[in-house]
Amino acid sequence: MDDVEKAILISFDESGTLDAGLKSQAVNFCQQIKETPSICSLCIEKLCFCKLVQVQFWCLQTLHEVIRVRYGSMSLEEKNFIRKSVFSMVCLERIDDKVCSVLESPAFIKNKLAQVLVTLIYFEYPLIWSSVFVDFLPHLSKGAVVIDMFSRVLNALDDELICLDYPRTSEEVAIAARVKDAMRQQCVAQIVRAWYDIVSTYKNSDPEICTNVLDCMSRYIAWIDIGLIANDVFIPLLFEFILVDGLSEQLRGAAAGCVLAVVSKRMDAQSKLSLLKSLQITRVFGLISDDNDSELVSRVAALITGYAVEVLECSKRLNTQDAKSVSMELLDEVLPSVFYVMQNCEMDAAFSIVQFLSGYVATMKTLSPLQEKQMLHLGQILEVIRTQIRYDPIYRNNLDIVDKIGMEEEDRMAEFRKDLFVLLRSVGRVAPEVTQIFIRNSLTSAIASSSDRNVEEVEAALSLLYALGESMSDEAMKAGTGLLSELVTNLLSTRFPCHSNRLVALVYLETIARYMKFVQENTQYIPLVLAAFLDERGIHHPNIYVSRRATYLFMRVVKLLKSKLVPFIETILQNLQDVVARFTSMNFASKESAGSEDGAYIFEAIGLLIGMEDVPLGKQSDYLSSLLTPLCQQVEATLLNAKALSPEESPLKVANIQQIIVAINALSKGFSERLVTASRPAIGHMFKQTLDVLLQILVVFPKVEPLRTKVLSFIHRMVDTLGASVFPYLPKALEQLLAESEPKEMVDFLVLLNQLICKFSTLVQDILEEVFPAIAGRILSAIRKVADSSGPEANTE
Repeated sequence: MDDVEKAILISFDESGTLDAGLKSQAVNFCQQIKETPSICSLCIEKLCFCKLVQVQFWCLQTLHEVIRVRYGSMSLEEKNFIRKSVFSMVCLERIDDKVCSVLESPAFIKNKLAQVLVTLIYFEYPLIWSSVFVDFLPHLSKGAVVIDMFSRVLNALDDELICLDYPRTSEEVAIAARVKDAMRQQCVAQIVRAWYDIVSTYKNSDPEICTNVLDCMSRYIAWIDIGLIANDVFIPLLFEFILVDGLSEQLRGAAAGCVLAVVSKRMDAQSKLSLLKSLQITRVFGLISDDNDSELVSRVAALITGYAVEVLECSKRLNTQDAKSVSMELLDEVLPSVFYVMQNCEMDAAFSIVQFLSGYVATMKTLSPLQEKQMLHLGQILEVIRTQIRYDPIYRNNLDIVDKIGMEEEDRMAEFRKDLFVLLRSVGRVAPEVTQIFIRNSLTSAIASSSDRNVEEVEAALSLLYALGESMSDEAMKAGTGLLSELVTNLLSTRFPCHSNRLVALVYLETIARYMKFVQENTQYIPLVLAAFLDERGIHHPNIYVSRRATYLFMRVVKLLKSKLVPFIETILQNLQDVVARFTSMNFASKESAGSEDGAYIFEAIGLLIGMEDVPLGKQSDYLSSLLTPLCQQVEATLLNAKALSPEESPLKVANIQQIIVAINALSKGFSERLVTASRPAIGHMFKQTLDVLLQILVVFPKVEPLRTKVLSFIHRMVDTLGASVFPYLPKALEQLLAESEPKEMVDFLVLLNQLICKFSTLVQDILEEVFPAIAGRILSAIRKVADSSGPEANTE
């Protein structure tokens, strides 16, 4: 072993036992050798005489680099020497009476050798070295070793130059075109003949070499003359490989890959349709029902889906009745297998289920009426959608407790479902009755499914019903066309065994809310709707995420149904007593998991209900008083004892008051200015008393910014609700808001002034004139503070 070989071995050492300095020396030594003029001769000599794979790899890597970088400056003699030597290696020829042993080395060495030859082809074919492929072909008779090397060279040529899956420079694209044109003219037909002879000869004795040849061939079909493959000789041989049981799975799969390449070949649509019909693809359908995890099944599945895509494309591009008829006939043949593949096999990454099925459904729009077979296909598409949108039970607990894994899966599924729901709506437009029957049957079978699956089955069925509702017009929903009436009745009257599950409960409530336009027209369903929202399926659900969402959706339901709910007000308020009591009882603790938004939505819903003029005045006063009185009493009690609060109690009481203001604010949204000032001033008086109580907060807690913000928000609300009758309260309110305002609060304060000016114009002139000097003083003071401050803490509001 000479110094060069030693240096290469040391530079490749990964054991960690060698001295770092020694390794660095070795790397530098190897680098210096690369710079010598005779480096190519040295590399070729080592490749002939040294069997150490590290040395072989280093020599081939160096040759590759030197040819790439220095080719233009090499002498003619050096180029001839490299060309002859490299070609001799790949063809198992002697170099100086010595047979080079590189082809006995591991695969990565042979791939590197192929890469070196391809670099020479890049620079020299066809202008300098026009016979490289023709010269190679006779050597294939030497057997599997040279055949394997030939396939590696063609694969490397595809990877390094021809294949457009990798980014290429404009120069590389031009050279690739030149190489392909020359090969088409000169040697492609001979290469195809060689491929055919090899796989015919070696199919029983060496299936691995046949597999490699076919995998290589599938890369080239895209740009060679299709007639060389799609003929009465090659196609029967490929199908023989695919269908014969005794052959290796890899060989059968490689043959399927070649047929897929033929199917995917770009060509005139009419020629393509004729080719697709001639393939008699039905022969392979039976293969996918065997072992769904095998390599053969995945390759045949890719062939079937690829074939279906091409048939569909032909049907779009051809307009003659005959062509349409043939393409629909071929589609009808292949679709059952496509549906099977979608639901049972590992899908090829290049195949988009949604894109293909959307394309197929789009062709249905032009057909009227649909035939029975097409109706059947649409039903199968719906089944594919249902299967695809179903959660995996493995995530059930994660999704229910909403941990990190559950949140990620829910986000992934939400994104994944978008296109599938678009497809569902397309099917719904083409075949509404088929879609509604499918969803009804899905719900029925989901309810009856075993407990280990019913959560996911029910959630998927409800999600389908929800998505269907998204696509329906208001008119269609109000009319309750088709099976809609039955679907909504089933939805409202069914008690799902898995209702305690968060996802099921959420989608159930969302779906009811989605179909409220139907309930608006069919008021007999209102009791069922109210029951769903008010019992343990909704607002009283044990899961906090569900109960919170239920309060918001219930508020939307009330907004929509409004006067239709008047007969049910007593029932609703009775069912909400415990929820309201959390806000009206003196011992309310804001540390509970209920957030302020729950109170806002519940009180807004109650306000919308009791704030209608349809409610008799006496009852309206009683309802409002029963809510406002305890809330105000809580605030007054806290304000009275404010000075006696301990540091531990104070934050809790402040948070308590915040929640109360939010609740009263939301409650007031249901009362119009006309009702509280003109038709029922007694109601207005109750709100004025409430305002009076809440303004005391600014006096007792002048520096608690969250409370000031909430009170300011309530003043905004009262300006809208009480109209001009709010004037007596404004001077005191404005004075208190100004007293301790920070620059940021001044901005919010000016928004309130803007509201007053826009609503009342000159009517508020006297009030504004009174507070203007104080406002101007505060603004100028704030601006001065900003100007005087510096650094990142400066407040620019």
